[in-house]
Amino acid sequence: MARTARSSKLETRTSRLKLAIGERHYVRIGKGISLGYRRGPEGSGNWEVRVFMPDGRYDFRALAKADDFIDANESDVLDYYAAQDRARQAAEDMRHPTAVSARRRKLTVKAAVDHYMDWYRHHGKSVKGMETTINAHILPAFGDMQVVDLDSQAIRKWHQDLSRMPARKRTSRYAKAQQFRDKPATEEEKRARKSTANRVLTVFKAILNKAYDHELVKDNQAWSKVKAFRRVEEPVIRFLTEAESTRLVNACAPDLRSLIHAALFTGARYSEITAMRAMDFNSNTGSIFINPGKSGRGRHVPLNREGMAFFSELAAGKKGSELLFIKSDGTPWGKNHHVRALKEACRNARIEPEITFHELRHTYASLLAQAGADLLVISKLLGHSDTRMTSKHYAHLCDRTLANAVRNLLPGFGHKPDRKVRPIA
Repeated sequence: MARTARSSKLETRTSRLKLAIGERHYVRIGKGISLGYRRGPEGSGNWEVRVFMPDGRYDFRALAKADDFIDANESDVLDYYAAQDRARQAAEDMRHPTAVSARRRKLTVKAAVDHYMDWYRHHGKSVKGMETTINAHILPAFGDMQVVDLDSQAIRKWHQDLSRMPARKRTSRYAKAQQFRDKPATEEEKRARKSTANRVLTVFKAILNKAYDHELVKDNQAWSKVKAFRRVEEPVIRFLTEAESTRLVNACAPDLRSLIHAALFTGARYSEITAMRAMDFNSNTGSIFINPGKSGRGRHVPLNREGMAFFSELAAGKKGSELLFIKSDGTPWGKNHHVRALKEACRNARIEPEITFHELRHTYASLLAQAGADLLVISKLLGHSDTRMTSKHYAHLCDRTLANAVRNLLPGFGHKPDRKVRPIA
């Protein structure tokens, strides 16, 4: 019988409930075998096993819930000691050659998804977003199929059908059915749907490729032959002019106005701004620290004089751990809490079509590009890992050679402007 591994952090429910939410904790229970525990924001934590496989990679498997709030039942709720036994048995099954062969023959897409998500929870960023994509588009179409039965034609048709489907709308959990927008009619709407279909196809391929890489299937030809739609990832980037930015700021309620100002001063994402705390502002260096978000890396963003004054005022009198941005009722900003107020502000500011909060990030980058900032500088300020995304969206604004050629070399054609026409300030 294997010796029981001890861990002061994981042995009792009392000690486990003191651990930080969202962090994984492992204890070695055998050669190449570790028992893991992770607790989410609600309910009991979960046990999992991490196994070092013969081919030199790590594999993961979910085991059961921990007995944090419910008594162990030796089935789907396990205490620390029973979880060790379950983990060792799972590791033996995972390493056994016949088990690998059987998984290859009987692996369903649903099982491939579960295998992928076991890995993704350790390496991915937005687990909830990934699960939404899978549950909405992949499992309904292929969940019960065995991976060996997939063929290129079926995947290609599914990909085409996705591009023709209307976009999903946010739907109440109590609604009887998922709600959808109108079918794509304009060229931009069709492009956007093809772009979405490509992203879903990328997720599906990632799931199947992970199964192939981990030798759960022998062949990857069925999905490797399916190609994404070409030239659909290049939307026209929308950004505000200086005058539009000023009108929008003036049309906002005070709490939303602070968020808008922060976006224009830093180019940060909504989630990054609403997480900023007083200690993130450094008045000595004139910069704000943006904590790791989508990119997985934090960054220091320098501020201009107006931005420094803005953040100095916000941070004044606050403890270092206090949020810089809260709503008028004193509660923190949550996901999508700004949407309705921003739409109303756009209407009042005569900004049509209405912008999203993310387009304030585009505004920040676009105004810098037009002022002469190079792409490397902009990419670092935005927190991009390299200049590819920055170049894709803003390179045309940085290229002054073309503009200078037209303005200096192209002749005039006799047009006289109407002096009565004035732009909206």
